[in-house]
Amino acid sequence: MKIQLPEKVNRIITTLQKHGFEAYAVGGCVRDSFLGRVPGDWDITTSASPQEVKEIFDHTVDTGIEHGTVTVLMNHEPYEVTTYRVDGKYEDHRRPNEVHFTKSLREDLLRRDFTINAMAYNDSEGIIDMYDGMTDLKNQTIRCVGEAKKRFDEDALRILRALRFSSTLNFQVDPDTANALLEEKAKLCNISAERVREELIKLLCGQNCAQVLRAYSTVLAVWIPEILPMVGFQQHTPYHAYDVWEHTIRTVEAIQPIPVLRFTMLLHDIGKPNTFTQDEQGIGHFYGHGAVSTEIAKQVLERLKLDRKTKESIITLVKYHDIRCELSPIWIKKQLRKFGADLFLQLLEVHKADITGQNPNLLHRLEDIMKCEVMTKEILSEPTCFSVKDLAVNGSDLIAIGFSQGKMIGTILQFLLEAVIEETCKNEKHELLQYLHQNKYLFTES
Repeated sequence: MKIQLPEKVNRIITTLQKHGFEAYAVGGCVRDSFLGRVPGDWDITTSASPQEVKEIFDHTVDTGIEHGTVTVLMNHEPYEVTTYRVDGKYEDHRRPNEVHFTKSLREDLLRRDFTINAMAYNDSEGIIDMYDGMTDLKNQTIRCVGEAKKRFDEDALRILRALRFSSTLNFQVDPDTANALLEEKAKLCNISAERVREELIKLLCGQNCAQVLRAYSTVLAVWIPEILPMVGFQQHTPYHAYDVWEHTIRTVEAIQPIPVLRFTMLLHDIGKPNTFTQDEQGIGHFYGHGAVSTEIAKQVLERLKLDRKTKESIITLVKYHDIRCELSPIWIKKQLRKFGADLFLQLLEVHKADITGQNPNLLHRLEDIMKCEVMTKEILSEPTCFSVKDLAVNGSDLIAIGFSQGKMIGTILQFLLEAVIEETCKNEKHELLQYLHQNKYLFTES
């Protein structure tokens, strides 16, 4: 089997070979090439020592030389070239205390996480597959190289990587590997929030996300223990056919694979178990669950150290996830004013996903949301005014007619914006100033 290596990657490999060393493309780039996916980057492994790599190539950077990695620059493009190595003892369940260089490709591939990531390739020898990665690719299986428990004990992040690959590649986790990751899951506590966050984002946005969430909720709960009360929690309401966790999974699956939206659906009902009550007829209610879910979501997102903008968007979407749509241009413009166009459209997506994951017999409730979405896009397609910056007057205009600088200017602009949204006044400078003159008694400055 042949891989189309990028010209610069092939040049690095052949240059190393001409100097008497072994060299191969290795890992994820080989895996993705055989899957017909475009590799994000190309890693190269070699029998040459870091110093020998630096002597062969004119332009290099010592990016990780203590671990055997030298970055080779080809026309200013970086390519990581790493010497065959054997990892030393792991004490923090994340990185080896030391590495030892070796001349054996087999030993280098043995230290890697999964068989599908432990294949090497060059044009002269073809695929080097010592641990049956090609079979696992064909069978769509995630399986550890060697003893699974040892692999996870060495680097606990591999636990989440296994689930991420299962989600993104739509592969199943090999039973022995699955058992081992469940046994070793507590070691995820040793991994930094940043690394966990990045794996979770990729996992949540994968095509097989739903199956992974169903099978491995206890693994995710190492970092998000608040999800466990949702698992199996019956809702006792005709609006819901599933328990809270299954509903959550279906909503995650129903929405676009965008991190903000997938995280929103994961957390939107996380406060339900804390707010459950039943009435005399046995019907379940979750009064105030949106507010409780919002507070829990804040804690989870802080724990995972998401960036401020992403965090704020998710929190807003969780807080208002069950907004009730009104098929009114005025109502829509008020929401556009409150949320902004992008966030309001995302809120409608959240609302649709929420209903999709409830009771299949009640999907007709999607109709109003879809009509609201159409109306919103129609409003946005034409010149419209739903924020102060869209007004035909500004602060300078108000100062020019006698108002003093300060908070009053902002108050007046909001008043005029409300009038335009309510269609009490047209968004034209003359009419706005005339409307303000008629209501100037409201803004008498003392």
